Amino acid sequence: MASTWRARPRNYERERRQSALERSACTQHPLSAPTTIEAKVMSKNASSTPSSSLSKTDKSAVAKEVIFDPLSGGMLGGGDDPLSAAASDPLSMAMASPTSPSAPKAAEVAEDEFDTSSFEPWDRKKAGILSKYTTSEKLSITTSFLSPSDREKVAVKAQTSATMTDKVKNRLEQLDDFEEGSMKEMMNLSQQEYVKRIDELHKAMSDAWEADQRVKTLKIAIQCAKLLGDTNVIKFYPSKFVLITDILDTFGNLVYDRIRRKSTISVPGSSVPVMLPEKFTVSQVPDSAKETCRNWFFKIASIRELVPRFFVETAILRCYNYLTEDEFAEALTRLTNMIRGIGNPLVAVSARCYLCRAGVLVAPHVRSHLLPNLYDFMNAYVQLSSEPVNNVLAMQRVDFADYLQLYVPALEWMLQCVANRAQEHVLEEVLKRSAAKSNTSLFLHSVLQTFEPSYIASRAAKFVEMIRDCDETGFPRHLLHRVLGMNLLLSDPPSEQRMGILRDVWKDVTKLTNPTDYIGCAEVWIEFPCKHFGKKNVNTFLTDLLKHMTVDRAFENHYSQLQSMVSKVMSHMHDFSALFSMDKFLPFIDIFQRDAVKVEVCKVIVEAFVRHQVEPTSDPVTINGLMYVCKVLHDSINALSLRDEERQISSLIVNFLRRVTHGRDLEGHLNFLVDARANFSNLQSVIVFLVQRVNSLAVETHRLVKGNHSRKTSAFVRACAAYTFITIPGVVDVFTRLNLYMLSGQVAVLNQAVTQGDSFFKAAVGLLADVPKTSEMDGVTRSTEPWLVNYIKQLLSTLLIVPDHPEREPLWILQGLMTIVRDYNWDEKSDGKAQVFLSILSLLSAEGQDEYCYAIKRVESNDQLYGSDRKFIEALSGIMNQVVDEMFEVLKEFGANKETLPQQSAIAVQLVTALLTHMDAREGNTASIIMKLWNLAVKGGSTNHKAVTQTADYARSLAERTGLEVYTNIANKIASSS
Repeated sequence: MASTWRARPRNYERERRQSALERSACTQHPLSAPTTIEAKVMSKNASSTPSSSLSKTDKSAVAKEVIFDPLSGGMLGGGDDPLSAAASDPLSMAMASPTSPSAPKAAEVAEDEFDTSSFEPWDRKKAGILSKYTTSEKLSITTSFLSPSDREKVAVKAQTSATMTDKVKNRLEQLDDFEEGSMKEMMNLSQQEYVKRIDELHKAMSDAWEADQRVKTLKIAIQCAKLLGDTNVIKFYPSKFVLITDILDTFGNLVYDRIRRKSTISVPGSSVPVMLPEKFTVSQVPDSAKETCRNWFFKIASIRELVPRFFVETAILRCYNYLTEDEFAEALTRLTNMIRGIGNPLVAVSARCYLCRAGVLVAPHVRSHLLPNLYDFMNAYVQLSSEPVNNVLAMQRVDFADYLQLYVPALEWMLQCVANRAQEHVLEEVLKRSAAKSNTSLFLHSVLQTFEPSYIASRAAKFVEMIRDCDETGFPRHLLHRVLGMNLLLSDPPSEQRMGILRDVWKDVTKLTNPTDYIGCAEVWIEFPCKHFGKKNVNTFLTDLLKHMTVDRAFENHYSQLQSMVSKVMSHMHDFSALFSMDKFLPFIDIFQRDAVKVEVCKVIVEAFVRHQVEPTSDPVTINGLMYVCKVLHDSINALSLRDEERQISSLIVNFLRRVTHGRDLEGHLNFLVDARANFSNLQSVIVFLVQRVNSLAVETHRLVKGNHSRKTSAFVRACAAYTFITIPGVVDVFTRLNLYMLSGQVAVLNQAVTQGDSFFKAAVGLLADVPKTSEMDGVTRSTEPWLVNYIKQLLSTLLIVPDHPEREPLWILQGLMTIVRDYNWDEKSDGKAQVFLSILSLLSAEGQDEYCYAIKRVESNDQLYGSDRKFIEALSGIMNQVVDEMFEVLKEFGANKETLPQQSAIAVQLVTALLTHMDAREGNTASIIMKLWNLAVKGGSTNHKAVTQTADYARSLAERTGLEVYTNIANKIASSS
């Protein structure tokens, strides 16, 4: 429809003043509730007003004023700002403080009891024992409870033993079955078969107990305890000890629970007896239960052999709770003395371990037996190298070093019991006794493993001397140095001793020729110089490490330890300038020649830099070193890499680049970003960041020169624009590319690089045709039209300030955009195309004003470039005519289908509003077109009474502001259409 269109003249400043809301001074925070102030006032007045002088009505009014939201109560104590009220919020204060005043304090452990928080439980320790002490040799087991007929007998007797006579008869039969002649020895069992037989014994004992066969249960426990005296397969003995003591623990629990269940007491006020509570006193235990308990101890005391008698009695040690409250100390001492009769040192130390474990469980406050057990072992240590032991080791082909390892679990458990909450004088006494007997590496190792690290650290120099002078037979010194280092990491030694400790320890470690032994110490001790010394000592440490680990490429077998060392270095050295200035650090990284390992190591380095480098760095050594590390990460990405891996590496590299600065040397920083683009060209997130970073450089330049560019700064911002223009096509995602084009164009225009800005906007317009109709996000397919419409609107708002090229037609970018929009394959049921042309109409109206509503300093937009030239106005009118024609085409398309008639009507209303707002109704037949469009909207049913009223009122307001009668006529016609 050919017509003459002209933009309605507008005075933006006057419109801004007319539409501005009335303002008033603010006396309180806008987010605070009014009742808060009233509550404060009332509370002050209430304190000075006697309650008797208030009427009931007044009191209720006061109560209503004082009651307020408890979450806003924090504002009463200070300012009225609710955002700062968290400072006085009691919940926030409770969370911020380490301990709440109203919260009950944690129960303190009595000085003579065990601190379970620092005590490794046996259940956790035994898992390591079972996995470490294994054997491939054949085992044997002697018992009388594993035949199928015996298991059937248990089931039969469970059904027949009902009366007391049957019970007595049953027990006599069992005693007959348990004669020595019924014992059977099963030989040539593998370790798995042996464990299975032990489990069968465990189940047989539980089944016998459930079948009320107490004698059989005791006999199984005795036979299991006898197995602990057998050391025929000595390498397996610690694991066998764990398996057998589990059975004995079960036996002890069965006996204890049985006596408790049979103990009934009378409750005052009730005639029904109840079972003894879990926590009881001796006075509550009935005499019958005490008698039953004594009978169990008497039965066990009649066992002829020492080993089973000791282990079975220790298993039921908790039953002394039924007899007396102060019997445990005496019983534990007696059992300690009993162990002295066990000749085999390995069996004896296991018995001491079991006794200490039982003592911790039943009487944690009793400690009198702990040191005697430890000293007895030290006194008997000479037996470990006796002739009988050597003969056994020779017969079983076991090295003495392996033999000593069998003592480690039991000895460490005993020392753990001794060391728990022990004072420093206990350590002094133990060390003194050890030096007097035999300064052995086995004992030192266990002491270092169990005592408080602070005690060890304060005597670190003494321990270094003891390690140097100890007998390392079977237990090499490097293991002691490793454990000592672990203690010194947990607690610092005296500062004056640190250098001497490191020098003396490393003097021994550097002599090691076995890479495994060396790396075991180096992995621990690398933290020591990192924590207490500077880069010189760390560099010396790395020099020695490379010297040992590059021999015969030994590093290939120890990547895990070397990787751990890198993590430890990075956790302590946060001065990255000093770190990368060490000439051995990057060679240390280069020994990781397995790609997967090297990538993980580089991740650790960059993560540490990102975490600890708070301020941006300009140190070239650090930048070059991290650039190399990030290049390794970048090169690890290929077509088979997971998206999460790519995302993680991209994030690390971006965070590194974000922490690099060159101060006022913006050109130097641009050169750095050029190198970064060359190094990280395969990572999309990094490329996007580089574009944004270069744009920020251009904006920073604009800020520094305050918009007054010199020839040098002008050339620099154009170089930035060239960088981004070259880099953006490397971005795969079309949506990201479009955003970057628009952002870069805006930055270019801001810096008066209008030609470069035109190139960005032209590229963005050309790329719009490649926008897909749908995109998938989070597994959901969505239409892209809402995004596209919003993007075009933002682009149009930017084009207002972009001046036309002197050698091109007016608004050439906009006309190209209109062509793209016209040819785009829009959804038939979508009004996206109409929304875009309505926005273009708004832009054309703004372009036709004498002065634009916004501008950029020192950039001459079209209002200054053309100065409302007649030819420019005519060109605008022609483009407006094209836009209105396109809108009519859209209306025609929606009117062709009954289903889309409501949308046609809605679009017509929007077009009416747009023409009223932006077009001069006096020009041509604009007013008649507006009314025809309104009639079309009324016909489609989208003009309810509210819409009619609002549109008519808007037309009247235009008439009042412009003083033109044409708007009054339009308002009247619209109002009459309802």
